[in-house]
Amino acid sequence: MTGKVETHEFQAESRQLLQLVVHSVYSNKDIFLRELISNASDALDKLRLESLRDSDLGADTSDLHIALETDAEARTLTVRDNGIGMSREEVTSLIGTIAKSGTAEFVRKLKEASENKDAAASADLIGSFGVGFYSSFMVADKVTLVTRRAGEQTGTRWESAGEGTYELQALDEAPQGTAVTLHLKPEDAEDRLFDYTDTGRLRQIVRRHSDFIPWPVRTTVERPGKGEGEDEGEGEGEDAGPQQTVETLNSMKALWARSPEDISEEEYKEFYRHVGHDWTDPLETIHTRAEGTFEYQAVLFIPSHAPLDLYQQDGKGGVHLYVRRVFIMDDCTSLLPDYLRFVKGVVDAQDLSLNVSREALQQDRQIQLMHRRLVKKILSTVKSMRTKDAERYRTFWREFGPAMKEGLLSDFDNRETLLDLASFPSTHDPEEQTSLRDYVSRMKEGQEHIYFLTGESRARLENSPHIEAFQAKGYEVLLLTDRVDEVWAEQIREFEGTPLQSIAKGQVDLDADGDGEGEDAQERSAEEQQREQDFEPLLGWLGTALGDDVKEVRLSSRLTTSPACIVGDAHDVTPNLEKMYRAMGQELPRIKRILELNPGHDLVAGLKDAHTANTEDPALKETAELLYGMALLAEGGELADPARFTRLLATRLAAAL
Repeated sequence: MTGKVETHEFQAESRQLLQLVVHSVYSNKDIFLRELISNASDALDKLRLESLRDSDLGADTSDLHIALETDAEARTLTVRDNGIGMSREEVTSLIGTIAKSGTAEFVRKLKEASENKDAAASADLIGSFGVGFYSSFMVADKVTLVTRRAGEQTGTRWESAGEGTYELQALDEAPQGTAVTLHLKPEDAEDRLFDYTDTGRLRQIVRRHSDFIPWPVRTTVERPGKGEGEDEGEGEGEDAGPQQTVETLNSMKALWARSPEDISEEEYKEFYRHVGHDWTDPLETIHTRAEGTFEYQAVLFIPSHAPLDLYQQDGKGGVHLYVRRVFIMDDCTSLLPDYLRFVKGVVDAQDLSLNVSREALQQDRQIQLMHRRLVKKILSTVKSMRTKDAERYRTFWREFGPAMKEGLLSDFDNRETLLDLASFPSTHDPEEQTSLRDYVSRMKEGQEHIYFLTGESRARLENSPHIEAFQAKGYEVLLLTDRVDEVWAEQIREFEGTPLQSIAKGQVDLDADGDGEGEDAQERSAEEQQREQDFEPLLGWLGTALGDDVKEVRLSSRLTTSPACIVGDAHDVTPNLEKMYRAMGQELPRIKRILELNPGHDLVAGLKDAHTANTEDPALKETAELLYGMALLAEGGELADPARFTRLLATRLAAAL
């Protein structure tokens, strides 16, 4: 016998919150199943703990599980558990009033009444039976709930169309636990993506969102039958029809919650393939946990190769966020900085809300603390890799070095660590890269700067005019060819007290770094002053003749074989960086640079003599244009008028024959 059906109204704020949940909170309809399974798992956890506390509870705990039952003809999906269940009063307070957390109340009471071991076990409870339950109305136009609390004789039926009212009815008979039946919306019937009576679709959702729930999630599936009496295709018999079997949809293996000592390398690799969608083995595995004021467990992986979308604006990160084994999101950008977007894995937090949004995560204090700790753990792992396994570190830096160097621009807290971890090609070794620390250890006596040069390729930099004097004097130069180098090298001025200096910008005086002392230095200074006086008329004339392209012409101390080079002022934007800005649509005012001449080169010396002999010679202007054009091409620049340059060059070559 059943009781009378009672109709109740939702509270006004509950009606408003219901609309918010259905239309705004969840962007993915599949989430409803995650929420219902989470609530069911929570109920099973509660029953397990309650039965340990109360031996007279009389509840059946022999086969605790969650069942998904479908009826394609009736268009219903039922999520059933044999957990703790709810009394009528609990249904009224927990379901009738949205967002009241039954789990929070249960944990509070359990902690008050239980000893420490039970309180610790309660930390595994999942979710809150409230807002998440109402996500069902995203896919259902009516929801029916039947429940009976363990230890009680009568049950309760609750039903609502998600509008302003709900119905309550007492039941004389009901199975232990809770069954939530969703009467699915008819408009979704033709779309397989939203056909939640399809077993394959349910299997896919469970494995994605609830694979690590610690209780089995089962459903009944039909297998093709075989004719009675048939044996390997022989004989004739009556078709027995399809056979129904029970299938467990989830693995129940929360690998991150296990001790690392109990996990094999193959298990880690298999888990990486699952979360990383990568069939190669990871380069490094990081299994970590934090306990205390806030708790989390994490299994992170550094891939062995960079994903194809690593440097694409819409590329996806790889860290999944779980809360007490319940999947929340698969691209949690708040957990790791963008420069570590290649890291794959899972982070499982203990004290976050299941319904937290991406926007709220950015402000959450626990997320920020986890962010800092995870970053430090990853960076310390890379540092250990470099110390213990140089080959694996080289693989890591080859694949992810440019991304890591992005952190030099954004992660000020870890900038020194990142600088220390970074490796750069240099003139010291054509095969191996060097750290800044190793560079400093090799600096010549009296050298005060870490010298570097930026450009598009190592080959181009090695043949750059800017590097000639440094090679001649044995100074090591870092050869920075990644696009991000153009940016961070503009902002970072030193490494542990040693200044960084571009050899393509500002004045360079290698003698000031310790090559000259006493009378020799004084003699060179006198020679330089005399040389500058000798060339002063030519420099002034070139400054005027090339005034549209350069802001100054001066003698160079950085050239040994080339006649000229173009350099920038100390704080000028480099040509490559200027190209990058323009490619991104950011127009910059034209930056005039400085033309430096090699006074020891025959072309420059001949130009000086020709200028002294006849300042009105038209060939002087043409030679000046050619000199500037050659310097521009030598650094990889682009000529404003290539056709004119070619004509002038052909004319001068013909005149020389």
